[in-house]
Amino acid sequence: MKSIKTSIRLIITVLAFSGITLISCKGKQTDAEIQTSINEKIASTDQMKGLNASVKDGVVTLSGECPTEECRKDCADAVKGMKGVKDIDNNIRVASAVAQPAPVEITVDETLKTSVNDVIKNYKGVEADVKDGVVTLRGEIKRSSLQDLIVSLNELKPRKVENQLVIK
Repeated sequence: MKSIKTSIRLIITVLAFSGITLISCKGKQTDAEIQTSINEKIASTDQMKGLNASVKDGVVTLSGECPTEECRKDCADAVKGMKGVKDIDNNIRVASAVAQPAPVEITVDETLKTSVNDVIKNYKGVEADVKDGVVTLRGEIKRSSLQDLIVSLNELKPRKVENQLVIK
């Protein structure tokens, strides 16, 4: 009778321990299960599209790009609240606005003509015409003066400088 009671106690202890172990294992999600849940969340949420996630020991690493800091935080918060997630490494970058290069300024012909005449008055034998932002140079110039003239005219931002000068 004593051995039956001992056997029953042993069986009850083993069953209780097994039940506790099964219950505790059932409540903990694996990294693969967490990864699957996060991938589904990313695919179904517009602001999260294009993000990547990896999971190791319940810690989720998010990467990719969001348009704003608020979007970045919201994405991390959405994942942090998911079952099995212990912590978040938020490596999401905030997209920077791409600066557009300054447009080329094309000076109106009258203003450009006046400026060109102010420049060429220092170069004897040089004449210039301006039409549609294009400066056309004619006449004669010394080789040593040509580069300075061209640089000075380009500072006026014409569309083009056509050099038809004869070099002496």
